Amino acid sequence: MTTARQLRQTALSLPEAEDAGQAGRTSYAVRGASFAALTNDGEHVQLWLSGDDVDSVLAEHPSAERLTRGTLVIGARLRLADINGQQLNHWVRRAWKHRAPKRLVASAEAAARAEPGAGELPASIGRPATRALAEAGITTLDGVARLSDAELSSLHGVGPKAVAILRRAIAERS
Repeated sequence: MTTARQLRQTALSLPEAEDAGQAGRTSYAVRGASFAALTNDGEHVQLWLSGDDVDSVLAEHPSAERLTRGTLVIGARLRLADINGQQLNHWVRRAWKHRAPKRLVASAEAAARAEPGAGELPASIGRPATRALAEAGITTLDGVARLSDAELSSLHGVGPKAVAILRRAIAERS
């Protein structure tokens, strides 16, 4: 069964996503635009989606409902118990993509395609670290040099080994 914890983890892993909940309500937003929320009873997730995505959710999940504002369809509501973790992750990402600014989406998609050895970063840091750095807008050793070890380590995908490799590459370049 999918949980509110997984919703939180997935939502907050997305670029510039933040916990936008108020007064006990669980909600996630990107640059002020809500993209996912948990209903007050904690049993349903509400996702702000494009019309095509809403149709797909409804086709895949018979218990899903349209989320409307007046006569305008703005998303879908699903019971957490009726969706598995992979499906939740997919739809939360789609909701984020629908609500995030286009430049941010393009940047995140480019970072997801970043491969080790591309640009100035050493290939030996691996794919997760390369993508985490690219997502943060860091593609050069100069960009890495401006960050502390703690700041580098705080990026999801950048571990102690990658930090050591990056520091060695900076030292060798000097």
